[in-house]
Amino acid sequence: MDEPVLLTGAGGRVGQAILHGIGDDYEWRLLDREPLPAAKVPDRVTDADRYVADITDARAVREAMAGVGAVIHLAGDPRKTAPWDSVLRNNIDGTQVVMRAAADAGVEKFAFASSNHAVGGYETEDRTPDLYRTDDDYRLDGTELPRPGNLYGVSKATGEALGRFYHDQHGMSVVCVRIGNLTKDHPPREYERGQAMWLSHRDCAHLFDRCLQADYGYEIVYGISNNDRRYYSIKRAREALGYDPADNSANYTFEGEPKAGAETNEPETGESETADAVDDAPAEPNFPSDPDTPTDGA
Repeated sequence: MDEPVLLTGAGGRVGQAILHGIGDDYEWRLLDREPLPAAKVPDRVTDADRYVADITDARAVREAMAGVGAVIHLAGDPRKTAPWDSVLRNNIDGTQVVMRAAADAGVEKFAFASSNHAVGGYETEDRTPDLYRTDDDYRLDGTELPRPGNLYGVSKATGEALGRFYHDQHGMSVVCVRIGNLTKDHPPREYERGQAMWLSHRDCAHLFDRCLQADYGYEIVYGISNNDRRYYSIKRAREALGYDPADNSANYTFEGEPKAGAETNEPETGESETADAVDDAPAEPNFPSDPDTPTDGA
């Protein structure tokens, strides 16, 4: 892709995983509500390509959108306990502003960060905890109707519907990625649900790279690694996007330690402390931390 890629919410957990993995592969426009420290910005991104704005500011979003070829939209309130006034403003109104600006600017591809919470209601009492185990064959594949488990999930399901609208009405290619539980270097520790929906940092970067490179119309895919115990299917992500995840939570113990002889996503020697510290930060630095841990939103 020759045109710049606009990344909203660039300072958050998902944005940093993407930039750490493929930050040198694209020309970026970075948008966040607060100035990003230099450590969170790829070297090639100039000050002119860093936008400090709220995604509900239509004029600022249009300015950042001018001339881009694709959008990865991550910005919003990531708290699964977020109140309605916040998800309405930041996740629904904000997503509408960004999608409308993208359509008006003739953007070709739009990747929307949806969430596992858009379908959290399928995790019923009679299905769990067996749902999170390898001997259970129940799968969600993206063709099912949304079934939000909280108001945050409602906002993500609404974003998926907006994406469908802008694809149908404006021909923009839209992919909605229902992100699982993103952690770096190891799956969530001692958390069965999180290990079933683990998304490693390198698989996250690879998945969004495929969102930028593949040809598609409108898609809903699940953003998780190649976990043995998954209850989300990644078949459509493979078929529509060419997603080929490298990591598997089965290669780690329940405590999150690599199993002997297993190929794991261990940090490379000399990796920066800044990169290692990403998981210690809130999912999105512009909102209060969610009291529920570990983080499994997007």
